[in-house]
Amino acid sequence: MPLIQVLEVLVVVGVLLWLVNRFIPMQSSIKSILNGIVVIAVVLWLLNVFGLFHSLSSIRVGK
Repeated sequence: MPLIQVLEVLVVVGVLLWLVNRFIPMQSSIKSILNGIVVIAVVLWLLNVFGLFHSLSSIRVGK
């Protein structure tokens, strides 16, 4: 995946997370859990994109 696409995905995810945090009313504890999940998912995705986390590609959901 080209670097420009990785940056575009990061910007889109960041803007969406900012919009959710800014405009959707939730308790702060739920917001922190949501932020943590998104950060962990993005870090795992980046590790997989750059080839540092090979076992992520072997995970299957469902049959």
